[in-house]
Amino acid sequence: MSMNETTNSQQPFLAVEDLTVRFPTPDGVVNAVTELSYNVELGRTLGIVGESGSGKSVSSMAIMGLHDRRRAKISGSIRLQGTDLVDVDDDRMRRIRGNVVSMIFQDPLSSLHPFYTIGDQISEAYLAHNKASKAQARKRAIELLERVGIPQAGRRVDDYPHQFSGGMRQRAMIAMALVNDPQLLIADEPTTALDVTVQAQILDLLQDLQREFGSAIIIITHDLGVVAEMADDVLVMYAGRCVEYGKGKEILTRPEHPYTWGLLSSAPHLTGDPGQPLTPIKGSPPSLVNLPSGCSFHPRCPYASRLPDDRCVELLPELRPGGRGAGHLVRCHLPNPDEIFVDEIQPRIG
Repeated sequence: MSMNETTNSQQPFLAVEDLTVRFPTPDGVVNAVTELSYNVELGRTLGIVGESGSGKSVSSMAIMGLHDRRRAKISGSIRLQGTDLVDVDDDRMRRIRGNVVSMIFQDPLSSLHPFYTIGDQISEAYLAHNKASKAQARKRAIELLERVGIPQAGRRVDDYPHQFSGGMRQRAMIAMALVNDPQLLIADEPTTALDVTVQAQILDLLQDLQREFGSAIIIITHDLGVVAEMADDVLVMYAGRCVEYGKGKEILTRPEHPYTWGLLSSAPHLTGDPGQPLTPIKGSPPSLVNLPSGCSFHPRCPYASRLPDDRCVELLPELRPGGRGAGHLVRCHLPNPDEIFVDEIQPRIG
């Protein structure tokens, strides 16, 4: 079942349908993303979670049109306000990127150019989409730096990236992403390598800006605390596929996929027993060149052997409605995941 089938007939702001991204290499084809579907509405936040290599960033870079089309093989559709971004030419994509949709990248130090001032880089992003003078662009850059909480923005606008702290560089990246008032903001691990106080400030800032501008947000993270803070809906990815999708509260409190259980039980909980050890997911994510047969998670799943046959090894589970009502989808063969979660998993994660 497609996630887009669970919505009403009104066209969502962003509709990703059966998105597949492949990278041919000398060692074989990298199956980075396979038949991924989801919707994002204006004013709502979608959290995409999963281990490294699950396809989170690759799928979002496809929305931004940042894959080399000579190398990446992309199929499916990415409809933004009804326009399929998979089919648009490079010139039109450049008009959309940074204007209608913007992205905050994971590492601001490597994303910001070291030889240009922060103000010049924000101004350049503004001038690329607006007929304005350099003075107007500079004024806009200072305005955005003030909006994201940079003190003495009129002076700091002429500083270089290395003169900013990690948290301030991330704020500058957010200012650059927001300079053209995009309707969709993609944040790729926006709080990585920041201390917890700065992390909280960045998340509060994103939420404040969303309330002010009514934008849609996709937040890519492996941090379930960020998901709990930000996400209205959550998409769990494993080996390039969606394995579970639903409302944020449902995913965090009553998930239905063993991989989601593993993510929750391997993370510390403020309300849990401090003396209880964390339970990591055994094994490693599979190679995207040689994916396991059947369910890609079955080599690491402690519940695959409970089924009376080898369906987990032989048959890829469909993405089907779960037990949480409309909109909750799960890709698993277990007939009663809710019973297993309540009896065995929930006591461990608090």
